[in-house]
Amino acid sequence: MNIEKLVRKNILELKPYTSARQSHTDGILLDANENSLGSVAEDVNNLEFNRYPDPYQKLLRKKTGDYLGVPENNLFFGVGSDEVIDLLIRIFCEPGKDNVIVCEPTYGMYKVACDINNVKVINAPLNDGYDIDYNAIVSSVNENTKILFLCSPNNPTSNLLDKNIIRKLITDLNLIVVIDEAYIDFSGDEGFAKEALHTDNLVVTRTFSKAWGMAGLRCGFCVAPEKIISLLFKVKMPYNINKLTAMAVAKAIDNSVTKDEYVKEIIEQRELLYNELKRNKKIINVLPSDANFISFKVENPREVYNYLEENGIIIRDRSNQYNFQGYLRVTVGAPEENRLFLQKLNEIL
Repeated sequence: MNIEKLVRKNILELKPYTSARQSHTDGILLDANENSLGSVAEDVNNLEFNRYPDPYQKLLRKKTGDYLGVPENNLFFGVGSDEVIDLLIRIFCEPGKDNVIVCEPTYGMYKVACDINNVKVINAPLNDGYDIDYNAIVSSVNENTKILFLCSPNNPTSNLLDKNIIRKLITDLNLIVVIDEAYIDFSGDEGFAKEALHTDNLVVTRTFSKAWGMAGLRCGFCVAPEKIISLLFKVKMPYNINKLTAMAVAKAIDNSVTKDEYVKEIIEQRELLYNELKRNKKIINVLPSDANFISFKVENPREVYNYLEENGIIIRDRSNQYNFQGYLRVTVGAPEENRLFLQKLNEIL
């Protein structure tokens, strides 16, 4: 596939901004109008806050590449995977002309990012089992379709999508397929990261917000062919990943054993929570989960949500999403949090 035919013409012709730290990170640095005397902020680990961070994200790409077993040249980091999503839309979609496909119910930021960029969104709904409808997607594609967004495990339905159908879509469609794997660590599946290395039109996004427990740092990344990675570097803000974030993520990767322990406990608590919800005869349906949350259907979702909120237990009301009427979504908490949630849920039901 010739990826350049899918890229906006002005992006191909874009001369990116050249930042000072792209050329030099050592020496007597008098090139970037920084404060050479130092920083007012207290320094941490000699990070030199008065100097700009590495625009090439070398430390993060090396650490993450070694951890995942993928070349660092196939990695790009953003301020959360949301930044990666936004940049992909800006690279491939001409505002007011092109469109993307989403499969609802799904993560709402795909549509929000498209709306901000004035890019039309076409919904090719998931089927009755909340899995991919191949025919619905193929029939939605037109000459201006540039991206297909798939979330697997999907939010809010919590299930892995059919990998064989995804592979067929990647092969059959002349567009960019973006697979959002924010919750992949909880699924027991290796995902598509390795396949993105040799698939011209595949981008896999991941995040450090979920299994790694670093939502407050806002750091996500994607694995993609080098051509797409080079386009992302071309359009990103010069210094999008700060030094504190890079240091914290690098240290976390060195402590991946703790992440694995968290994932194991969350999966155990997820199964306990799922079984308790299934036993409650007032709950209409409970969806099996490959993620760190569970969605369940009740007759009066807003009343249940409000009661839990009044008792200090905050979940998400997803009952207004397309084809998801009646569903609430609860994140798997710590054991005591799950116990209190179930107690208050039983009271209102």
